[in-house]
Amino acid sequence: MTGLKYLWARLNVVEQRVRTLVAARRAGDPQPDDPHRGLYLTPEAVERILATPAKSWRMPEAVAADLDVLAEPVPALLRLADDFGLTALDVELLLVALAPDVDVRFEPLYGYLNDDVTRRRPTTGLALELCGTPSAGDGRFRFAAGAPLVSGGLLEVQEADRPFLSRTVRIPDRVVAHLLGDDSPAANHLARLTRTDPVAPGALAERLGAGLDSGVAFVHLNGVEGTARTAVDALAVSGRAALVLDAGELADEPDPLAVLPALVREARLQRAGIVLGPVEKLEPERQERARLLRAVVAATAEVPLFLHGSRSWDPAWSRRTPVSIRVEAARAEERAREWRQALAVPESAFTAALAAYQLDPEQIRRAASVASQLAALDARPVELADVQAGVRAQNGAGLERLARRITPAVGWDDLVLPEPTRHQLTELSLRARHRDRVLGDWAMRPGGGRGRGVIALFAGESGTGKTMSAEVVAADLGVDLYVIDLSTVVDKYVGETEKNLERVFTEAARINGVLLFDEADAIFGKRSAVKDAHDRYANVESAYLLQRMESFNGIAILTTNLRANLDEAFTRRLDVIADFPVPDAAQREALWDRCLGKALPRASDLDLVSCAQRFELAGGSIRSCATTAAYLAAASGKPVGTAELITAIRQEYTKLGRLLVESEFGD
Repeated sequence: MTGLKYLWARLNVVEQRVRTLVAARRAGDPQPDDPHRGLYLTPEAVERILATPAKSWRMPEAVAADLDVLAEPVPALLRLADDFGLTALDVELLLVALAPDVDVRFEPLYGYLNDDVTRRRPTTGLALELCGTPSAGDGRFRFAAGAPLVSGGLLEVQEADRPFLSRTVRIPDRVVAHLLGDDSPAANHLARLTRTDPVAPGALAERLGAGLDSGVAFVHLNGVEGTARTAVDALAVSGRAALVLDAGELADEPDPLAVLPALVREARLQRAGIVLGPVEKLEPERQERARLLRAVVAATAEVPLFLHGSRSWDPAWSRRTPVSIRVEAARAEERAREWRQALAVPESAFTAALAAYQLDPEQIRRAASVASQLAALDARPVELADVQAGVRAQNGAGLERLARRITPAVGWDDLVLPEPTRHQLTELSLRARHRDRVLGDWAMRPGGGRGRGVIALFAGESGTGKTMSAEVVAADLGVDLYVIDLSTVVDKYVGETEKNLERVFTEAARINGVLLFDEADAIFGKRSAVKDAHDRYANVESAYLLQRMESFNGIAILTTNLRANLDEAFTRRLDVIADFPVPDAAQREALWDRCLGKALPRASDLDLVSCAQRFELAGGSIRSCATTAAYLAAASGKPVGTAELITAIRQEYTKLGRLLVESEFGD
């Protein structure tokens, strides 16, 4: 309440000045009884207004005795003056403009002093007169566009078509509310005010927070997703709130330059810093977006500004040069701590398994929220499957325009593979889980801009289970499988294929998923001797892929029917190579049993052992035969027997172009 009492006392001084000026005007009025003065107040009306006591801002005499005595907390008016660099005259002008917003008695009085009852706010000339400042002196320049009152958004000078001394001045409602003690942020769909308690901030946030206290006010963070959280933590360390803006939403505004001053004023009123990004959404290469970025940097000279994104800073974007810092991904231990806090669970294998997901703190909180809601639907505790569903929900849709998204529905028990192949798949899953520790903490792949990706090759004939194995690996990791659609990647025009692949890799780095390049030899083929321009550009494409796979940070699986068609340079960059042979008789029997399933009725004469021994088919063909046999059984209304199975196998042989020989089919 001390701040309000101080404000009332200062406004009481303004009231005394208004009373004095009104008395002087009345004394010099040559025609006080003019019957035609219907558009302004009569002296009698003014007398009645002056006789009406103020209802809200009379102060106790002990407080009014000394207006400059400060108490804790510091009055909002004085804090405002300090934050915006206001002079004593600026404060007096602000109070003159504030008066009609807090006491309706001032409206007719200002109308009387303006000699126009329709103009119930002070003009610049009246404000200067009430402050005892000559209208032609330096005081008039306190209303200039570059003066603190106007540039800070504290005062609006309206009616620019009028002579300067006749222009009306007003205070925005947000500033009035701030002075009256309401410090809740103005409703704005662009900005989100964040006040956090800096509990266990990262080392970089601590360093940046100390830098803010030392005068660092413009920082650019680039690198991994989630750099905005680092900026928010840094501001919290220095005791500031954060006004978080999405660069894309700001750029999509019909007139973003018009809303920018209000956002900056809000940050200054809240003593907050501005966190804006990703910078890429501003597309600095486009001229109009470049102007917006420069305007943001110029307008925020008085508040701490954090820009964040994945790209390095280009000096051409702004005249001001920020402190540009590369932000690395959070370590597994840090992510595990975030998971424990978000899920409110103690350390366990549950949270340890979640640390492998490449999520920033904000995404972890959102994933945990989804998991909690899924568990609440069934009134049970949160399970690992709920959290995995929450992780999947954080994947953007950008990659789905270039790939087919598959939510895994198979597991290890569905695979029928030889032991060496299964061992390679297990190793792939193990590498994906522990890559942060091995490649990050232990730096087992240093230098050269190498990423932390895990790349595997599945080689084998068609139908031997390569795609299904990729789905099983994705299921084991608790993520989705993204199958790259080659029709959206390969382009006949020179250089377009590389651009499409770059989009694939860029989007894949932002998700938690497994990337599958099916029939990879179509784009990862061998380089050849250059005989014409086509060979040269084909080699350029392969060379690009070699470089890009080396810097990839995700999990990618390549499948091929012809391993010899792949360039040997790709083989060196592979972490795991799994060979998928044609299944033997025992494996074929298991495949027949798995593919027919448990729900399909079987006849007593069904002989899977004989079918497995006589017909050398791959797993994909066996699944196709099982489906055909099921349709034949459904049409006849009988269980699946050997006859339906042999008929389905004959159709599969015909489809594959294989001969029907008596040694296999008999009669």
